[in-house]
Amino acid sequence: MGCIGNLLWFIFGGFFSGLSWCLTGLLWCITIVGIPVGKQCFKIAGLSFMPFGKQVEYGGSTVSFLVNLLWLIFGGLVMAIEFAAIGLVLCITIIGIPFGLQMFKLAKLALMPFGAEVK
Repeated sequence: MGCIGNLLWFIFGGFFSGLSWCLTGLLWCITIVGIPVGKQCFKIAGLSFMPFGKQVEYGGSTVSFLVNLLWLIFGGLVMAIEFAAIGLVLCITIIGIPFGLQMFKLAKLALMPFGAEVK
């Protein structure tokens, strides 16, 4: 399912979700202070373009918790709602359920991306 799922994902929604991560990363990279946040957005964009066969492990430190709070205020909540809404729409049909579950994985990652590791 990995190769075919990723191809279908990219065609029918992964391009737009990855593009939203890239645009958010570009906005964060405007300032010098936001460059580490922008780099994390670009890493997550790679997951968002091709999510099948990849796992996300959560962990972190105090610094990642503080950056996650800033992220949540300045962009994470909107993106999480976006991915969750698209996931609900995809789960309407049986064929769309695997794709909806990937959107829910991205919604969780959009809430607190720092300290998370993609494997």
